Amino acid sequence: MIARWKIEARFGHKQTALDLLKRWRDEIGAQVGWNADNYRITTGSIGALESTIETEVAISSLAELNDAFEKLGSIEAHAAWSKELEPYVVSGTPN
Repeated sequence: MIARWKIEARFGHKQTALDLLKRWRDEIGAQVGWNADNYRITTGSIGALESTIETEVAISSLAELNDAFEKLGSIEAHAAWSKELEPYVVSGTPN
């Protein structure tokens, strides 16, 4: 299965948002088993808005996803990272 999230970067801040998402993958996502092998960041202009950034993670089950969410909730750096990303994302677009 693929778990997918989509955000819209604020105008002029797409690269910063991408850099922060890559850092999250490497520093925080890796703590729950999400890394370059099973975690992908996509963006583009064909078939999507220029500001759209999607992240995907390959999971074997919803239980695996739930376990990852529980672990993420206990990682203080995750909360701090979310606050760091917020200024670069259009409010209300994460889904």
